Amino acid sequence: MFKLDAKETIINHMNSDAATAGGGASFSKEAQAIIDQPAEPRFSSTVVVGVAQLIEAALLLTLGLGIYWSYVDDGSHTLYIPVILVLVAGANVLFNMALTHRIQAYRTFVVQVGRVLAAWSLMFLLLIGTAFIFRFTSEFSRVWMVSWYALGAVVLVIYRLSLRSAVLAWTKAGRLKQRTVIVGGGQPAQTLIEAIEASADNDIQLLGLFDDRDDNRSPEQVAGLPKLGRVSDLIEFARHTQVDLVIVSMPLSAEERVLHMLKRLWVLPVDIRLSAHMSKLQFTRSAYSYIGDVAVFDMADRPITDWNLIYKWVFDRVVAIAALLVLSPIMIATAIAIRLESKGPIFFKQKRHGFNNELIEIYKFRSMYTDQSDVSASKLVTRDDPRVTRVGRFIRKTSIDELPQLLNVLKGELSIVGPRPHALEAKAANRLYHEAVDGYFARHKVKPGMTGWAQIHGWRGETDTLEKIMQRVNHDLYYIENWSPLLDIYILFLTPFALFSKSESAY
Repeated sequence: MFKLDAKETIINHMNSDAATAGGGASFSKEAQAIIDQPAEPRFSSTVVVGVAQLIEAALLLTLGLGIYWSYVDDGSHTLYIPVILVLVAGANVLFNMALTHRIQAYRTFVVQVGRVLAAWSLMFLLLIGTAFIFRFTSEFSRVWMVSWYALGAVVLVIYRLSLRSAVLAWTKAGRLKQRTVIVGGGQPAQTLIEAIEASADNDIQLLGLFDDRDDNRSPEQVAGLPKLGRVSDLIEFARHTQVDLVIVSMPLSAEERVLHMLKRLWVLPVDIRLSAHMSKLQFTRSAYSYIGDVAVFDMADRPITDWNLIYKWVFDRVVAIAALLVLSPIMIATAIAIRLESKGPIFFKQKRHGFNNELIEIYKFRSMYTDQSDVSASKLVTRDDPRVTRVGRFIRKTSIDELPQLLNVLKGELSIVGPRPHALEAKAANRLYHEAVDGYFARHKVKPGMTGWAQIHGWRGETDTLEKIMQRVNHDLYYIENWSPLLDIYILFLTPFALFSKSESAY
């Protein structure tokens, strides 16, 4: 019920703190100590569970087929392979029904192994029962069946023990824990912290608290956790160190405070949850999600996570490599033309904001005379701009100047599709972009891209008015809120057409 609409946030968002991103932030001693300590790369629990299931299924499948091919296969049996496939798939279903494919389950020994062996045994009982009812027991070798069942049980036990060892090691190293901060303080925060530590300590790493109150309702330490600063400090803090989850500890009755807080935090690429432990209202269980045993309301999610993040990584690199191979003749010809027309480097490098406001250096073909290049982009390029070379006008009009950013994609700094990264000093109507548009930094919740939703709708090139930058940001936020793999493919497909049909404002 508190989900934020992107356009509404653009219009109403009053977060002046976010506009200071990238500035020289000053943190408390406790906050700075956390920032200075490198965070271990975090593994996605969803991906770990998915890969664990695939490996387990592959082991059982290989074992079943291996016994069949080495002992039974004489060319006359046709049922074995489909039965093996069905049994492996059915076993995976039973393992999930028995809740054995959960990070919490992987950490156990007796419970995990007992449930897995019970599900494996039940699957074979179902196979035997089905074969008996339909009278084709003679079709299967008893040696094959007993061997696969017995060796499969041994493989499952060994695999699950190995998996348990790995998960426990990753948990100890913090790679399966969500780095979490709490917004709020006092007794409500203490109750929340104690509940999390009692039921979700293995999945949550509590870093500290952020609270705007300075009176006795917000002490400097709550349940052993330090107060790291105010909420405005949290926005900068999350840009200097990894934060995965923010839990807001406020009562639902404080609706105005909650909405104000969420609007301030909305620009961050983190999961935001509102704790329900203070609410006297009782909703159905499906209305909540849970952190251990702690009920929370989902306020905002990171746009691209888990398997989608892997898809995005693969998509970016496959497309970038293919594009470099196909477009290399154009890029070589462009480099030669630039060198022949004017002195100076072929490439132009410029600092821009990337994911979560991280500074990145993007590559472009140089389109201006070297002595008139504007690294900070403090002055927008206009029609017939004397700083732009003849080659530069053509490559800017056709966006050929952007092709070297394929190298940024391979480096992991850009995506193929995403909000276009803007120069740090770019202005609209003589105002810096983040000053002109409230909530501007929310477009950095995902990795920036070479092309995007705004570009295929004609919002590229000069942004000399507030309306133009507003439209561009609105389209960027629409992309973030509605991202899907198909949307990326759709934007990529339309990009070449947009370059030629909607290039009037590209100079």
